[in-house]
Amino acid sequence: MKRIMLVVLFAITLQMGGQSNAELIKHFEAYGKQMRAQGDVQGIINAMTHLNILAPSEARKDTLAYIYMSEGQYMQALNTIGIDPKVDDSNIAVEVKAMSLKAVKQPERALVHFNEMFKRNPSPALAYELAELNLQVQKLDEALKHINYGLANAKPDMKHAYYEKQTPYQVELKSAFMYLKALQLFQQDRENNIDAAVDILDDTLKASPNFNLVNLTKNELLRQKQVMQAQAAQPKQ
Repeated sequence: MKRIMLVVLFAITLQMGGQSNAELIKHFEAYGKQMRAQGDVQGIINAMTHLNILAPSEARKDTLAYIYMSEGQYMQALNTIGIDPKVDDSNIAVEVKAMSLKAVKQPERALVHFNEMFKRNPSPALAYELAELNLQVQKLDEALKHINYGLANAKPDMKHAYYEKQTPYQVELKSAFMYLKALQLFQQDRENNIDAAVDILDDTLKASPNFNLVNLTKNELLRQKQVMQAQAAQPKQ
């Protein structure tokens, strides 16, 4: 009899727990809906976090990580979703890992996920990200491959934004690839390719006269050329 009573009590406890869990899920779903209506991002994050504890799912976790990323909370996004590639990662998961790792200055790790994004859905915009990251880690041949893809596939209505000025600005994506091509050429041979790189930068400015970063880069390359010429002109000891 005692064993029967214990089994009955255990079953009742499980039933009450199930009802309580369902009520909590309903509550936080309603709470999250209200936070979205109010535009309260932190409230949405709180609701999603509770729901992910109460009823875990990969889709919910991916969404939570994406919200963190969208708010510039890159470490929180990575802590939520992890950094390692998984064969069953959703497109959202791959994007969050790629963009967040890039933002926290982990280009080698970011490249793994950007390559996966490009494999699933190639585009000139992704090719730019891959070219830029490969230049950062000195993988010049890989960078050139993506630059050439971008130059061949970028359309006039595609733009890329730059933020080195106080006021951000946009240029045609093809001009952005021309800029990267100049950088790639210079990095191949920093002593002998300055003039060729500057020629590409001049062509880039003709296409996009507002491309401030190109002007800055061109001036720096010409400065380096003057330094090398001055050093070469000095009498040898």
